[in-house]
Amino acid sequence: MSEREEKKMPKAEVINRQRQVVEQLELSERVFGAPFRRALVHQVIVGYLANQRQGNASTKNRSAVRGGGAKPWRQKGTGRARAGTIRSPLWRGGGIVFGPTPRSYRVRLPKKMRREAVRSVLSRKLKDGEVVILDDFQLEQPKTRLVAQLLSDLQLDTAESKVLLVLAEHQPDVLRAARNIPGLFVTNVEMLNAYDLAACERLLLTRGAASRIEERYRS
Repeated sequence: MSEREEKKMPKAEVINRQRQVVEQLELSERVFGAPFRRALVHQVIVGYLANQRQGNASTKNRSAVRGGGAKPWRQKGTGRARAGTIRSPLWRGGGIVFGPTPRSYRVRLPKKMRREAVRSVLSRKLKDGEVVILDDFQLEQPKTRLVAQLLSDLQLDTAESKVLLVLAEHQPDVLRAARNIPGLFVTNVEMLNAYDLAACERLLLTRGAASRIEERYRS
C-alpha cells in the first residue's frame, strides 16, 4: 500500500466501557470514506418512508354509500332546493368527493442506491465525529439499568441526542433491555438503512458491527 493510500484510509478509535482507547481501527475507504451524496440520500429516505405506508385508507363516494335511493322530495313546489338523493356529498352522511382509496405507495429502490446511501451517511457521520466504536457490548443481565449505565459511562445522553446502537447480529436480550430507554434505538447490520442512520445524531457501533458493515458494504 502506498503512502498516498494510507493517508486516504479513514481511522477511528475503539474504546472500552471506561472510554479508554484500546485500538486504532483502520476503516475501509469505500465504506467510511465515501463522498456525501445529498440528493441520493434524500431520494432513498423519501422512498424508504413511502414504502412504509400501508395505503389502505378508504372512503365511499355517493354511489357506494348505503341508502339514498328515493328522492327526498318532489322536484318542484316545496320551496326547497332540488335534491335527488340524501347521499349527495352536500348532505351529512353522504359520499366523499375525491376521497382516498386503497393504493400502493411503493417506490423501487435498487440495491446499489440503498448501499450507496448507507455509505454516504456512514462516511459523513465519521467525518463529523458522530461515530463511537465500542470494543464489546455484552450484558451480564438483560436489564435496562445496565444499558443506561453503559450509555452514561460513554457520555451518550439520549435526552439530548438520539443514539443508534448497531450490533453485529440480532441480540434479543440487548433489544429487550434497551427498548425502554427514550432516544435509544437498536438495530443490527442486516437491518441497517440510511433512514435510521440519518435520523440519529450519534452512532454507537460495536467492533464486530464495524467489521460486518465493511464486509457487507465494501462491494
